[in-house]
Amino acid sequence: MSGKNRTIPMVLGVALVLFLAAAFLLAGTRGAVAQPEEGGLIDTLEEGSRSNSLVQLLIVITLLALIPTVLICMTCFTRVVVILSFMRNAIGTAQLPPNQVIIGVALFLSLFIMSPVVNRINNEAVKPYMEGSIQREEAFRRGLEPLREFMLRQTEEKDLELFVDLSSEERPEGPEQVSTMVLVPAFVVSELKKAFIIAFLIFIPFLIIDILVSGTLMSMGMLMLPPMIISLPFKLLLFVLVDGWGLVVRSLITSFR
Repeated sequence: MSGKNRTIPMVLGVALVLFLAAAFLLAGTRGAVAQPEEGGLIDTLEEGSRSNSLVQLLIVITLLALIPTVLICMTCFTRVVVILSFMRNAIGTAQLPPNQVIIGVALFLSLFIMSPVVNRINNEAVKPYMEGSIQREEAFRRGLEPLREFMLRQTEEKDLELFVDLSSEERPEGPEQVSTMVLVPAFVVSELKKAFIIAFLIFIPFLIIDILVSGTLMSMGMLMLPPMIISLPFKLLLFVLVDGWGLVVRSLITSFR
């Protein structure tokens, strides 16, 4: 997606959150004004409980708005979507597959790769919280732990050390003691680095085809014919013959194990 296309949904989401927050706060204010001054302490407790509910609802709405950011920064989605985008550019098919298809494939591949982590979060945090056996804070801690373990496995040590040195926090004794605010950017940088390395390997065979086609056209004196027009069918043929989609998907999945 272009920067403009990404900005519009983000602005609309923020505007929706602010509108809902203002509406709930306005409704609570009107309800408080309309109530008669009777009941004393009981009315005050009810108003306090209602205010807490509004604050909790606002927090939930805000967290829902942050889900795309969490998806990008704390899962394997970044590496997958970057590699698929580079693969499309290496083949030279411009906007095919379209961005919606690339993002859709990356999303479901991410769900497949992250399924063990998701199942663990569901069993250790979501289900106990829904059953009422643990509190909200404990559920959050249990749900964050599998994500932290996944990010620590995929984060290179030098990237982790970089952000530990740049942060104002005390140097931890081990990677497990690193705070989440330091771990997440280190994980994102490591994911981008690995994605670029895999993309370089994907580019090599298609680059060789471009060089061969360009040299052939120059030797034939066909300087005005764009090499991309001739090389594209050969790239597609090579990609199909070697089962390119299978190789890319297999490489992506095994790179996380």
